[in-house]
Parts: sequence; structure tokens; C-alpha cells
Amino acid sequence: LQTMSGNEDDWLALKPQEPSPSQCCGSGCKPCIYDVYEKELAQWERAKAKQDKSLLMEKKEQSNNSELNPDTFTAFNISSVQQLTEDTYQYKFELPGNSSLRLSLGQHIVLRGVVNGLEVQRAYTPISPGSTEGYFEVLMKCYEAGLMSQYIKTWKKGDVVFWRGPFGGFPYRPNQHGELLMLASGTGLAPMLPILQSITDDEDDETFVTLVVCFRTFDKIYLKPLLQDLARYWNIRIFYVLSQETSLEKLPWSYQENTYIGRLNEGLMKMIVNSCRRRPFVLICGSSAFNEDMSTYLKAAGIEESSCFVF
Repeated sequence: LQTMSGNEDDWLALKPQEPSPSQCCGSGCKPCIYDVYEKELAQWERAKAKQDKSLLMEKKEQSNNSELNPDTFTAFNISSVQQLTEDTYQYKFELPGNSSLRLSLGQHIVLRGVVNGLEVQRAYTPISPGSTEGYFEVLMKCYEAGLMSQYIKTWKKGDVVFWRGPFGGFPYRPNQHGELLMLASGTGLAPMLPILQSITDDEDDETFVTLVVCFRTFDKIYLKPLLQDLARYWNIRIFYVLSQETSLEKLPWSYQENTYIGRLNEGLMKMIVNSCRRRPFVLICGSSAFNEDMSTYLKAAGIEESSCFVF
């Protein structure tokens, strides 16, 4: 009888842990961490019923593989850390050999961190094109009180972090829309960049793009050289909306004519929509409050919900 209860303890130790709400990033991943848990639990129950621990092994083998996987976390090395503004960083992660993440446009990946013994998961969209070989780059903003931010702030070159994915994405095809109107707040710029770059890399894609990026001040705008390069293409224009800047005169003259001071409100939205060269399809990415506001202003500007996609 004693061996039986000892055996029971062994099985309990192997039982998968139910995720806590902090572990769900809330981005609608398929599979979600809860789906993965259900699958692992069913696997554990089958193995226990047959008293065969080898049935639990398949899970272990996947995580040593350096390929990104939606079901299990994979370790990646940080190859460089670049601070862009006081609270925003660009991280580069190594990919073994010359492999690439092979992401579809706008797909996100999920990061796992442990802070004070609590596991946290958050979704991020790599800003490097999905076909980039040997590395991928992610833009991250650190918040004063953010749990994940406390973990990210400790990162340095050579550290190992865990990602799984990819998930979501925007099913874009060249020339599918006459014009894309991209509305991004801060790091909401991330999913827009691979789409923009795929349009500029494809000579046959004649989609017009209007990118509207919202930052607090001019100094807070990141990736300025990249944005300036993109704005040189005939079919791309970029507007900056700076909520806390005081006057346009302080800005470099090259920014003055395409920058607005204040917030992206209903009036400005109508003006931007009316200035689009074709009826736009709209992509939105920012905080949930930003996304809601944009949907409201777009409706007022006559853009239907069916012509919008929120990351």
C-alpha cells in the first residue's frame, strides 16, 4: 500500500499546473496557454491511467529544438540590447544557423517571464520582416508598474529568454486594398512595420499607405531613420501626432508639415480619412483605450467596422 501512495505522489508531481490569469496574454492566441494546459492534462491523465510515464515524454523533446513552436516555449539568446528612448528598447534575438522565424505579416509571439515567483506572459510583434535570417528583433516598452517590464529591464546581451508562437496576424495580400490607413500608438507601430516593408519590397504592390503614429513628444518617436526611409516611397506617407509637444517650430523642418500637435481626435481623423487617395482599409494597434477611440472616430468618419482590423 505504501508503494502505491508513493507512486500517487510521483504522478501528482508530474501533473501539469493550471495557468494563473497573469499567464494569459489576452491576445486571443490559438492555442492559448489554457488550451496547452488542457492538452497536457489529457496527456497526463492518459499516461496515469496506463501507469506509463514514457507517454509524457513527447513534450520534453520539443523544447530543445530551436524552432519557434505554438505549443511549447523555446529558448532564444539575446544578441543585442539597444535603448531607443527612456522607456523603449529594441532587442535582437539569435536564430540558429541562417534560419528565420517564417512569420506571416503582423503575427505576434508570446514571451514568458517570471517576476517574484509569478509567471507572466505577454504578446509582442517582431519588427524585423518574417523572412529575416539569423535573428529577429522586437520593440518593447517598459512600464513603471508593469510586471513583465520588471523582468525585461534586467535583460542583457547573452541572456536566454523563452518565446512561443506564432499567433494571429493580418492576412495581407499585395494590391488587396487600394489604401491602407495604419493607426498606431507607441509600440503599436510594431505590427505595421513588416507589412510596410513587404509593400515597399514588392515592386508590383501599388497599395497606398497612410501611417499615423501617435507619440507624446518628438523625442519619444523611435526608429526615426527607418520611418524616414519608408516615407521616401511614392506610395507611403507618414503623419506624426504628438500629444505633449508644445509647438511645431521646435521640430526639424522636415517633420513640420506632416506633424500634428494634440491628440488624434474625431476632427483630425475625418481630415486624414478624406485625404486618403482611395477608400482606406484600416489597421489599428495600441492600448485598448486607443483602439476603442479610433473605432469611434472612424465610424464618425464613415468607415465601417468591416473595413477595420485591430491587432
